[in-house]
This record gives sequence, C-alpha cells and structure tokens, in this order.
Amino acid sequence: QVQLVESGGGLVQAGGSLRLSCAASGRTFSNYAMGWFRQAPGKEREFVAAITWTGNNAYADSVKGRFTISRDNAKNTVYLQMNTLKPEDTAVYYCAARRSTVVVPTTLYDYWGQGTQVTVSS
Repeated sequence: QVQLVESGGGLVQAGGSLRLSCAASGRTFSNYAMGWFRQAPGKEREFVAAITWTGNNAYADSVKGRFTISRDNAKNTVYLQMNTLKPEDTAVYYCAARRSTVVVPTTLYDYWGQGTQVTVSS
C-alpha cells in the first residue's frame, strides 16, 4: 500500500523559511513524478512544484525563485525548501505521486499524503 507522509509544517513569520519533507513507502518510485500542492481555506487545491525521477522540475509562478523542490531517490523522499515566505503562502501543503517521466503541473496525481499545515504570520 502506497503511503505518503508529509512533515515540516508549522508557524513562521513572513520572510522566514520552512523545509517540508515527504516520505514515500509501499513501492519503488522510479519513473514517478512527485509533486507539492497546497490548499488555502475556501480555495481550490493548487499546484506548487513537481519533480521527476531524473530531477526535472517545474514551479508555479507564485513560488518561483522562493521555493525549491528536490528528491532523494535512495530515501524515497521529496523536499520543498520554502524561503521568503509570505502570508499568502499559508495553506495545507500536500505531497503527491504520479507515474510519469515528465513533470505534471496539475492535480491529476494517483497518490496523496494527508497534508501539513503551513502558517505564515505578517
């Protein structure tokens, strides 16, 4: 059974940083793209960043230059380094996996974690 477990969320002041982690288990994730998404209260879930097994990545325009996605294939773990955080980054952040060799900047992923709350105070 595939399981994705996010960690690293919390409360931070504007301008601060957080690093999210997503540990995947239950199968081999070669040829799987991994993505980060977020959902703020009253809003739809939106794409944040994604990365392929070989390291190709993509970002939403709203986070380019501030967020960095990476993955450690040996550990089946994907990370999201978030710098220069803004109050509008406040949301529940979700990790997801999809069998794909290309970046998929949509919410059409096969497996999802439970999410981790990120709150940025002004």
